[in-house]
Amino acid sequence: MSKGDDTKAMIIEKAAALFNQQGYAGSSMSDIMRVTGLQKGGIYNHFHSKDDLSLQAFDYAVSQIQRQYRSAWASKQNAIERLQAIIDVFRIFIDNPQHPIMRGGCPLLNTAIESDDAHPALKARAQQAMDSWRLLFRRIIEKGIKKGEINPKVDGDEVASIIISILEGSVMMSKLNGDSIHLERAIKHLNDYINSNLRI
Repeated sequence: MSKGDDTKAMIIEKAAALFNQQGYAGSSMSDIMRVTGLQKGGIYNHFHSKDDLSLQAFDYAVSQIQRQYRSAWASKQNAIERLQAIIDVFRIFIDNPQHPIMRGGCPLLNTAIESDDAHPALKARAQQAMDSWRLLFRRIIEKGIKKGEINPKVDGDEVASIIISILEGSVMMSKLNGDSIHLERAIKHLNDYINSNLRI
């Protein structure tokens, strides 16, 4: 990577963490300059606007979460184990709450809530990321059904909705109350749910 590429990557990484903690609307250019150590011109050398930076920062944050997922389930052969490994990734909010990208909670949840009406391009990007996450669960379930590892009566899209809703809701509750017990309960419940309803 060139020095310019390194600088751009650093801006994106720092901005992603800032936006996840303070929100896009709540983060000023002064805040971005503070966390990056750059002047406004140095930032705008790499981005057309704050909105451009926000989209690239969101993509970066999502890519970091996806990397965690891939790492968690890459060595798992069974569909049930893969689902449980992805759910277990959410322990990062318990075990490593100061992770730069996760410090403010789940970037996808935060962005989906904040960008609802105020930032249509960011909302579309959040929807795309959510669709990708749902598709991941559905594909694992469909392959599990074909391999005889998951109950064939299971509706993959329904299960994806349940898992995502419970995980995201529990992250929100744990973050709001400063207590990881809500996420711990959700992870336990989802593992019990998978063992009771999906496993053959």
